[in-house]
Amino acid sequence: MTFGAHIGDVAVHAVMAWVRCDIENEQGFSTIAFAKCMFFGQVANMELLDVDHNAFLVVMACVVALAAGFTGLSMTRALSTKSEIHKKALITLAAVALGGGIWAMHFVAMLGLQLPTLFYYDAAITLVSALTAILIVGAALIILHFAPRTPATITLAGAIVGVGILVMHYIGMAGLELCRAVYSPIGVGLSSIVAIGLCILAFWIAYGKRTNRNILLGTLCFAIAVCSVHFLAMAGTNFVAVPSGAEFGPSMSNETLALGVIFFSFVIFGACLWGSVTYLIVPADSRPATAEHDLDQPSRLQIPCERDGGKIFISPGEVAFVRADGHYTQVYTDQEHLFCVWPITEATKRLLPMGFLQTHRSYLVNPDRVARFERTKDKGRCVFAGADVPPAPVSRSKLKVIQDALASQVGAVRAT
Repeated sequence: MTFGAHIGDVAVHAVMAWVRCDIENEQGFSTIAFAKCMFFGQVANMELLDVDHNAFLVVMACVVALAAGFTGLSMTRALSTKSEIHKKALITLAAVALGGGIWAMHFVAMLGLQLPTLFYYDAAITLVSALTAILIVGAALIILHFAPRTPATITLAGAIVGVGILVMHYIGMAGLELCRAVYSPIGVGLSSIVAIGLCILAFWIAYGKRTNRNILLGTLCFAIAVCSVHFLAMAGTNFVAVPSGAEFGPSMSNETLALGVIFFSFVIFGACLWGSVTYLIVPADSRPATAEHDLDQPSRLQIPCERDGGKIFISPGEVAFVRADGHYTQVYTDQEHLFCVWPITEATKRLLPMGFLQTHRSYLVNPDRVARFERTKDKGRCVFAGADVPPAPVSRSKLKVIQDALASQVGAVRAT
């Protein structure tokens, strides 16, 4: 029997029950009995199973929803600064985290479902429910991050995720074997309104202004939406025993399902931990003002040098230029030159961000100390104000760059 045939069979039974209830109502059934037939389909004359839940697993299901929401929303932070490939990869991972988290939350809660009869799950339908959630959430994220972000797109994305939660829930419930879920219109309607409304709210909060605080609030709304759909729908759901299971896919016991759900939950919690650590790291682009300020103020960086056998520290602002000397460097100021333990590669890494210019592979020049720039044919040199400071050569490949950089310096003169 195919999946479509299985769903069709359920629909045929429901219609037959409706007709049977209608006939019985004309023969003298009360309005309450008719309403029961209408709400509970073919189980009007069948015994409903007692339902209970394991409180611990209910709590764990909510924790999984929180971790999944936080992970997925955190992965999509600052995507505008990423490359196209990196952006697509993070959206894919976020879709797996959010969609897979919806699926994991549902089945953690289902593992806590306690019925007085043995029941199994259809493995194929269970897998389809997971893939459906991931694909629907992925579609919402693509809209958010590849289309112009407007109020309409944020609302649409939230509504799509809400629908994804609902679709995943009811496909997952369709995978039950040896018992059948029977829904009430009130449960379906209420859970649908809550799912779509809270998901729209979650995306408006998380994407309206991308701050860490809003991501946390959006996570909370997302988790409430996922949990509300499940438990509101379950509150309006009854279960009846059926003699045989579906034939769409192989049967799967609670123990087998638990292994898959636990594994995926560990993956979500691991990704959540990784996402949490990124909140403790201050991005480099969040400190541009400080870096620019440091160029105008006395630098906190000190260059370690040696004088007469003792160690001293020189401010970069006092340095005219730095010259490579084997595995070390020589630091020239207006009055002296000093030995430095830094190799030229280390000096380059530290001093270029401070505004120094690399005029030659072996020379780093402080443009503020250059009195003039001289160029003769394919050679050039930087001349300093200090009488005891030798000029720094400029290599032919860097002539144009250095000449343009020094052109704005006060007192710098081009020589031909």
